[in-house]
Amino acid sequence: MGKNKRYIYNPFFVYPFLVWLVVGGYLLANYSKEYLFSFVNSRHTPFLDDLMYGITHFGQAETVIPLLLFLLVFPSFRNWWYVATALVCNLVPMFTQQGMKAWFDEPRPLKYFSDADWIHKLPHWPSLYHHSFPSGHTEGAFSFFCFLSLLLYPSHRPWATLFFLLALLVGYSRMYLAAHFFADVYVGSMVGFVITTLCFLFMNEYLGKKVKWAKPLQHGIM
Repeated sequence: MGKNKRYIYNPFFVYPFLVWLVVGGYLLANYSKEYLFSFVNSRHTPFLDDLMYGITHFGQAETVIPLLLFLLVFPSFRNWWYVATALVCNLVPMFTQQGMKAWFDEPRPLKYFSDADWIHKLPHWPSLYHHSFPSGHTEGAFSFFCFLSLLLYPSHRPWATLFFLLALLVGYSRMYLAAHFFADVYVGSMVGFVITTLCFLFMNEYLGKKVKWAKPLQHGIM
């Protein structure tokens, strides 16, 4: 692997994610879906209303795609390897979670609780009722921020911890906005992280060595 070894994984994203897996697994095993949802959704303030509605957009294509395109301003990203890897690492997890949504077809909180009056929601928040599992926004955020963490130059890899926290906040926002249950967010994060990492490994270790036009970049962002 040599000088490209840094692209296999970023410990500043991986280690917090492993902690999240343990803590999230414990919560799923010991608390009901109703309790976990209401614990997050019922603790609201006007400030959090605005913050969560804003942060959730980091899991949407309308935000992710322009940010990925913005990286093209850096000369080291103006190559086919980056374009192909960005597409694969973000599209494969997305199609996976969309397939899971269609397969499981789980009701979202608003349908599960029959639009109960105690659910905190605002008129400008989307009212969603179907295809709850897993969370697409959470998957999208973890795919995107995991991908960014793998692009970081070695001396700036600690920034990946901030990326992880932003991805986790997107997951939290999905419960706050009454769009998902905890299990949806938990599994969505796994789909995003695991598949993005595997795709990046393939693009870096296989495609980058076998295809002349797809050589991995030698310098990361920042």
